Amino acid sequence: MAVTTVAKATGAGTELPEVAEPSQVAPSDARALSRLFFDRLASLEEGTPAYQYARNTLIEMNMSLVRYAAGRFRSRGPQEMEDIVQVGMIGLIKAIDRFELSREVEFTSFAVPYIVGEIKRFFRDTSWAVHVPRRLQEARVELAKATEELGSRLGRKPTVKELAELMNLPEQEVVDAMVACNGYTSASLDAAVGGSEDGENVLADFIGAEDTDLELVEDLHTLAPLVAELDERDRQLLHMRFVEELTQAQIGDRLGISQMHVSRLLGRLLARLRAELLTTR
Repeated sequence: MAVTTVAKATGAGTELPEVAEPSQVAPSDARALSRLFFDRLASLEEGTPAYQYARNTLIEMNMSLVRYAAGRFRSRGPQEMEDIVQVGMIGLIKAIDRFELSREVEFTSFAVPYIVGEIKRFFRDTSWAVHVPRRLQEARVELAKATEELGSRLGRKPTVKELAELMNLPEQEVVDAMVACNGYTSASLDAAVGGSEDGENVLADFIGAEDTDLELVEDLHTLAPLVAELDERDRQLLHMRFVEELTQAQIGDRLGISQMHVSRLLGRLLARLRAELLTTR
């Protein structure tokens, strides 16, 4: 590791060591250099070249902390690890911007919780298959712990009441957390089930059903303009029969005609609408 001391021209007498390859600095060297850079950073004016150099060097020197924290999540796979490291870098930058030497604590001890917290927040906000309120996401973790603890203690599956008492939450909140657990993962409707890999049996075949009301909605939308073209008497006849649900005899009494006449009028009217409906489909 090549380190030379050069004068950075934004603060009289301010000198910073120039690190040739900050990302290659060993962790043991990074700790010592970080204290020096933080000491200089506190006296530099934000936005100046020297300030940016010091801050960027601190970031690169401490990238090993991000790789260390991200290593806890290797099971997520190599592709997602790239995202995890990027998110961890955000946590590192926040830690650098908020660290003060006066805290009398090692920067590594200060930074790792920031990095891990940022990664966990990333999983909390992006890993759920559907949107779930944050309070229920957090309650899901506590629910899992409480269920395991009570299950071991009682030798059976705990009740909602028992879980609520242990978690110090209302029973409805526990129920909501249980429901929220179903939103953590999802499966494709085309996923094979029952050991079938040839696509013959897929999840979509076993859930849901045809909604017959959808066809009714389509018919009503198609029928609306046809009814609008009817004269006042025909529209009144339809309203009394299908909205007020009057019998043919009651309609006849209201209109002063026989039930047989009402039957013939309705028959012709419905046949006409049916023919026009089939034509427009």
